[in-house]
Amino acid sequence: MTWITAGSLAAWAWLLAGQGFFWRTDVRLPDRAPPAGWPDVAVVVPARDEAEVLPSSLPSLLAQDYPGRAEIFLVDDGSTDGTGELARALGREHGGLPLTVDSPGEPGPGWTGKLWAVRHGVSLARARTDAEYLLLTDADIAHDPDSLRELVAAARASGLDLVSQMARLRVTTGWERLIVPAFVYFFAQLYPFRWVNRPGGRTAAAAGGCVLLRREAAERAGIPDVIRQAVIDDVALARAVKRSGGRIWLGLAERVDSVRPYPGLRPLWRMVSRSAYAQLLHSPALLAGTVMGLAVVYLVPPLAVAAGALGGAVVPLALGGTAWAVMAGTYLPMLRYYRQPPWLAPLLPFTALLYLLMTVDSAVQHYRGRGAAWKGRTYARPERPEAAP
Repeated sequence: MTWITAGSLAAWAWLLAGQGFFWRTDVRLPDRAPPAGWPDVAVVVPARDEAEVLPSSLPSLLAQDYPGRAEIFLVDDGSTDGTGELARALGREHGGLPLTVDSPGEPGPGWTGKLWAVRHGVSLARARTDAEYLLLTDADIAHDPDSLRELVAAARASGLDLVSQMARLRVTTGWERLIVPAFVYFFAQLYPFRWVNRPGGRTAAAAGGCVLLRREAAERAGIPDVIRQAVIDDVALARAVKRSGGRIWLGLAERVDSVRPYPGLRPLWRMVSRSAYAQLLHSPALLAGTVMGLAVVYLVPPLAVAAGALGGAVVPLALGGTAWAVMAGTYLPMLRYYRQPPWLAPLLPFTALLYLLMTVDSAVQHYRGRGAAWKGRTYARPERPEAAP
């Protein structure tokens, strides 16, 4: 136990200082000096069975206070709950930015539904506008009135081809408090924002709920066709843009929020497990390594504290306690960002155990033929790996 606990503490020492300071929450939009002229923007919103959240999200897009020309293209991806009709009604009720609602039909062979919808929306935008930028945003994302203006200003001022913000997810229920901040914490640990934003660096990622993409960069990278099979489409998109020479940026949101509720453990479990095994490239070896790594890094410290306290072993108790304290300390900034109480920080090992089980379940569902299932569709394993740091 002593050596394993020492290894866990060493891992936390590395994570604290050597993993891009992933635990800090100060990566926000860069310089936002207003441009000399405001470029045209096409807002593309893929939507499948989103009638529950559209009344809270779509009006925020319609009400964007953008000095240039902007137009919204909402693509109804085979909804059965009246999403398209509701979107048209909201457009008539609220006015604001011009709104086009259309449907592409069933996805073509080898396409995921969301990317098929994005493809259709981008095609509509190209046919009807001369937009320099595309804002790809999910149907459950609400934007402050100045969100688009700030995104475009940041992209122009810093010469960025892709600007993405990790929307602040809803945190209201007990399960949301336990799982949601950790979701962003673990994502940042895997894709440290500072590494993503480093020109010439290999790490690439984006947050699919809010991506401002220069149209020329999208065409150069072959977006969305080159990532048509991707289940983790945001990371795949960022990798394609960075590979083609584009400059990308990812950070935490200040003006962008998800309005999707997760009232219980089951929808949160589904949110994580549907793509966890895809994140591991459907590799049993990576799955085994991930399970072992999560156990050593997150579960060993509290186990060592318990064993040391019960058995009177001072060294494992001290090592485990120190590792647990470092772990909790790195989680505190994310809890503050989500306006959550600090006493949740020591519970991170329990949350990590849940994520470990969700990841294993993701692999089990994959081998049962139900992997990457979402809103009535199940996607097969892509032909090529789609996501890696």
